[in-house]
Amino acid sequence: MAGSERSPRKRSADRLGALLLAGLSLSLPASGAEPGLVPLEIVGDAIPAPLTATAGDPARGRAIVADRRVGLCLLCHSGPFPEVPLQGNLAPSLAGASRRNSAGQLRLRLVDAGRVNPQTIMPPYYRTEGLTRVAAPYAGKPILDAQQIEDVIAFLITLKEE
Repeated sequence: MAGSERSPRKRSADRLGALLLAGLSLSLPASGAEPGLVPLEIVGDAIPAPLTATAGDPARGRAIVADRRVGLCLLCHSGPFPEVPLQGNLAPSLAGASRRNSAGQLRLRLVDAGRVNPQTIMPPYYRTEGLTRVAAPYAGKPILDAQQIEDVIAFLITLKEE
């Protein structure tokens, strides 16, 4: 479809995806890990095992999600964050996230949402290989480390109310 035939929302989503990728980073092997990353195993549409031996902390996870300088989650998502103005509407609300997905499903979506939806504009938060338009200081580094991933998952599984 030509660019002029796409909807304004799709064009906006495309631009946002390019912005996210330019400042951050975009397939992870079905199992194993990239150099420097914790090995993980994808089972169906989930990564059932935590990436760390230390349990995630929901308070730290909430802080990562709400901080636009760290997770950038609220650039596209909205959720139960009354203190954060201008939340996104390009992606599903985070409210009720644990009613829609298991912890393992949420983990895969955060690690590499492209494995679930190849058309997603969500950046892979725990992948370093096969990415394009990565700024030099971020090359070879995941957006979030393994413990931050687990902290975000610990927070997201608390979100039961839609």
